[in-house]
Amino acid sequence: MRDKICERWLVAGICVGLVALVWFVFGQSSHFPFVNYDDPTYTYEAPQIIAGLSWDGVVWAFTHAHGGNWHPLTTLSHMFDCGVFGIRAGAHHFGNVLLHTSATIALFFVLRRLTGALWRSAFVAAIFAIHPLRVESVVWIAERKDVLSGFFFMLTLAAYLHYTRKPSIGRYLTMSILFACGLMSKPMLVSLPIVLLLLDYWPLKRLVDLRTLRNLVAEKFPLFLLSIASGVATLIAQTRAIGSFEQLPLSSRVSQALLSYLIYIRQMFWPTKLAVFYPHSEDGSVPWQVLLAGAALAAITILTFLLRNKRPYLVVGWFWYVCMLIPVIGIVQVGLQGHADRYTYLPQIGLYLGVTWWVSELLSRWRNAPVALTAAAIVIIASLAGASRVQASYWKDSERLWQQTIANTSDNHVAHAHLADLLLRQGRISDAISHCQEAVRIQPNDTDAQNNLGLAYLQLGDEADALIHFEQSLASNPRNLNARCNLAWVLATSSDPSRRNGERAVELATSVAQGPGRGNPTVLRTLAAAYAETHEFGDAIETAQEAIAIAKATGNDGLAADLERNIAAYRLNQPIRSRP
Repeated sequence: MRDKICERWLVAGICVGLVALVWFVFGQSSHFPFVNYDDPTYTYEAPQIIAGLSWDGVVWAFTHAHGGNWHPLTTLSHMFDCGVFGIRAGAHHFGNVLLHTSATIALFFVLRRLTGALWRSAFVAAIFAIHPLRVESVVWIAERKDVLSGFFFMLTLAAYLHYTRKPSIGRYLTMSILFACGLMSKPMLVSLPIVLLLLDYWPLKRLVDLRTLRNLVAEKFPLFLLSIASGVATLIAQTRAIGSFEQLPLSSRVSQALLSYLIYIRQMFWPTKLAVFYPHSEDGSVPWQVLLAGAALAAITILTFLLRNKRPYLVVGWFWYVCMLIPVIGIVQVGLQGHADRYTYLPQIGLYLGVTWWVSELLSRWRNAPVALTAAAIVIIASLAGASRVQASYWKDSERLWQQTIANTSDNHVAHAHLADLLLRQGRISDAISHCQEAVRIQPNDTDAQNNLGLAYLQLGDEADALIHFEQSLASNPRNLNARCNLAWVLATSSDPSRRNGERAVELATSVAQGPGRGNPTVLRTLAAAYAETHEFGDAIETAQEAIAIAKATGNDGLAADLERNIAAYRLNQPIRSRP
């Protein structure tokens, strides 16, 4: 009885320690603002999100892609935050940290119940909690999908363990529902059924021969169907989102995938020069590096397979890592990033598991092993916590984040374009133009950089150059809604009659207002100006009044006042001639 009480207190102490670690590293984010990379799309520039939770919002979340993905539970979580806390970044950050803390504690309990190893489970949970590669997933509000899906991932593992102890339809249904929730948070969980098969091999020891393998695969058939359905929904959503993005050659994608597997391993042991965006090398990789990476991966796979009987945790940990990365390793290209820290959120648990159990077993016969392992664990955890706290501090503001990304990568057009966008909003026009030009030098088809160049020149009163860059932005990506809206504004409000084209302005602005820009007051302001240019002043007034109502509801009083002045002009049958 006394031993059980002591163990309970020990477990409670470990949980307190894990919580303290997470909040030591990530608690600072509750004072951080939004960043200008995906956060606007996921939160404060999405009318459906800032409206908060409602029945219409629930329907929208399940019937529309959000941020280029179909993840309705993640969308609903952002709606909840906006409905309860408004556009307060600190509260959104708090939600991410809370979910990550919950996932960490759940991982500890799941590993302990699976293996019976208290301290090794605690160490794996601690590394998962505070490794520098976790920073992007936890501190970036747009990555709510990582921590939310991670939470459901841990609950699914716990439910599966509960099911294996005493199989029943009710327990299987509970596990399936939790898995579906995870998929609806982030579709990366499609490989979870394979992870469950690996756990059947070790430590559950349910997989003993080919016959049991067939039975266990059949047992998970409904889970595989859920994965397939989620994968199809994701491909449809992302295909619509990326539109005209060019696919890199298959050889380049395969080469990058092989290298990425090793890059993530290197970052696990030596997490330096981390960045929010790593450019994909469009020129391909050095052939000998790709061959070496392929040989290394093959050697590790063969070695873990050969050791499967003596050290089954190695093969389980390795294939956990390999299989969970497959959806995001780059064979199916989405975007131009070569790899991303956030992709390691769940896959690297397999590596932590395999390495921890292996090292513990290797040193188990050494008399001073407990002291040595304890000392090493303290040093490792303290070092990672310190590095992660510093890494998290780079997210304190967007300028610091992009400057650090530019310093840690080369030819990063995405970083230059987003830094230019920030500088432009701050009125630092010359600096913004410099970074836009660098982004365009690296990637001439960077549609956002071209759009921002147009905005910068428009701020300087250079409408001719602004029009050129807005047109180039649309030539690179006809779906760029910002470029469409900006071009429509110039065509509707230019002081030079030769540049005005009311009909095209209405066409462009209408396509945005009736699509993803529906309910955006800035888009509606542009559409009103376009109507006025074509002398449809009644439509202009009606549209501007709609924009005023939305602007006031979202606290944008400055835009509302600007629209009131525009309406006064429309009532005098006067188009407006002003800069955005």
